Formats: sequence, structure tokens, C-alpha cells
Amino acid sequence: MAHFRHLVRRFFRSLRPRPLSPSEQAEVAPLLRETDADLFWRQAVADQRHALDCARFVAGEAAGRADLARAALFHDVGKSRTNLGVLGRSLASGLRLLRLPLGGRLRTYQDHGPTGADELEGTGAEPLVVAFARHHHGDRPAEIDPTDWELLCRADNR
Repeated sequence: MAHFRHLVRRFFRSLRPRPLSPSEQAEVAPLLRETDADLFWRQAVADQRHALDCARFVAGEAAGRADLARAALFHDVGKSRTNLGVLGRSLASGLRLLRLPLGGRLRTYQDHGPTGADELEGTGAEPLVVAFARHHHGDRPAEIDPTDWELLCRADNR
């Protein structure tokens, strides 16, 4: 039920997202590398805002852990490959919650974790960044410390 409430809140915030302000863009800039900045900026505005919120939360809990902040910032980059609007994303999320089969762009949206992880891997991103993108909707992989995993998941689901 908590996941459903999270999705409802995200739906309403996604209807009219505010683009990142210049000061927020400056806040994100140190976490970007030349090789992966495009992955961040091609995300939908709502995803950029969610990513920044997650990175801020993680940075507040684990100061000095740029790898954790980057994992939070990049975990949803695979969503940009789906070209789905708010309603399509909501449909995909609802069908996933009901464990119904998805096809086409809805399936691509469901698989955004592995898609984004593959793209991040291609940029040379840190193993933690790649692993969290790949697995953030599943179980913790062995390569991510349990404390780091819990913090990243809390950031994503707040």
C-alpha cells in the first residue's frame, strides 16, 4: 500500500513539474561527468526533479559519499528511452503493481532500470551507480552494501 501512495503522490507532482532552477542546476553540476551529463539532462523535467530530491536526501544522510549521491541522481535515467507521458507511465506502473504483462513502450518503461544501467555502464559510471540503476526495483544485489541500499531505497521512495 505504501508503494501505491508513493505512486499517487508522484503522479500529481508529475502533472506540472518545475524545471530545475539555475541554482538547482548548479547543485547537480558537481555530480555530473562529461560522459554522463547528457543522460541526466535528457530526462523528463519531473525525473530530473525526482533525481535531485533523491540526491539531496542521500547527501544529507551520507555527507562526502558522492558515489551514493550519483547513484540516487542517475537511478531512473532509463526512463528517458520510453517516450511515455504521465498517463502512460501511470498505466505502466499500475499494470506492474497488478503483475499484468506489458508490451511495447510500457515494457520498456518497466525495464528502465537495466536499460539505464547499460547506458551508465557505457559511460564508465561507478559500479554502485550502475548496480543501483539496474536493481532499484528489485532485491539488493550482493555488490551493494546493505546500509547503502537501504539509504538509496529510502531516498527513492520518500
